[in-house]
Amino acid sequence: MNKDINIAAIIKNEIENFEGKIQNHDIGKVIIVGDGVALVSGIEKVKFGELVEFENNVLGIALNLEQDLIGVVIMASENSVFQGSIVRRTKSVISITVGDQLLGRVVNALGIPIDGKAELDNSLKSAIFTNAPSIMDRKSVDRGLKTGILAIDSLVPIGKGQRELIIGDRQTGKTTIAIDAILNQKGKNVYCVYVAIGQKNSSVAQIVSLLEKNGALEYTTVILAGASELSPLQYLAPYSGAAIAEYWMNKKKMC
Repeated sequence: MNKDINIAAIIKNEIENFEGKIQNHDIGKVIIVGDGVALVSGIEKVKFGELVEFENNVLGIALNLEQDLIGVVIMASENSVFQGSIVRRTKSVISITVGDQLLGRVVNALGIPIDGKAELDNSLKSAIFTNAPSIMDRKSVDRGLKTGILAIDSLVPIGKGQRELIIGDRQTGKTTIAIDAILNQKGKNVYCVYVAIGQKNSSVAQIVSLLEKNGALEYTTVILAGASELSPLQYLAPYSGAAIAEYWMNKKKMC
C-alpha cells in the first residue's frame, strides 16, 4: 500500500512540476543574411518553393532545404531582412496568374502587369515550380514548328514539344531569330511566350512595339525581368514563362 502511495505521489509531483515546451514548426528565425539569401532555422516542415514571410512583410521563397537550415531567397533588398528576424510559413507555394488573359500583355516574373493596361484576374493561378511529366507520359514529337528561317527549318528543324538553344556572342542576332520565329506563328493558332532576362527596358519596349505593329502581340505574352530587377526575379522569370506556357499545353493548345 505504501509503495502505491509513493508512486502516486511521485507522478503527482512530476505533473505539477512539468514544464512543457511548445514547438511551433511554422515559425523560424534568420541566422544569417548574405547575397540576397537568408539562412533560416526552425521552420522544419516548409516545402520547396513555398512562400515565407519575414516580420516586416517581406516575402521570400524557400529553395534550399537542409536538415537544420532553410535557404530562403529574399524577394526584396537584403537590407530589409536582419539576423534574428522572425520568419513565418505561408503554407502556399509561389504561383503565377495564367490563362488567355495574358495574351498581348507584358508582366514581370511574378505575373504582375507592367504595361499600364487593365489588372489581371488572379483567380486562375498555376504553381511556378512543378514536376516535369515522366517520359512515358510524353507524346512523341510528330509536328514541326516553322520558324520562317529557311536555314533552321531545313538543317535543324524544331518539333512541337522540343527545345532548341540559340547561343552566340553579343549582337549576333539571337534575339532576331527568336522574334522572327514568333512573327512566323501568325495565323497558325500558336501561343508564344517571350522571356527577357537582364535586358534593358528600352530594348524590350522596342520588341513589344515590333510585335504589336506586326499583329503578333495578340498571341504573345512578354515576361520582363530587366537588368535593374532584383536577382531573385531574374531567377524566377524562366520558370514563370514555363508555367504560363505549360498551362496552355495542358489545355491542348499550341505553345
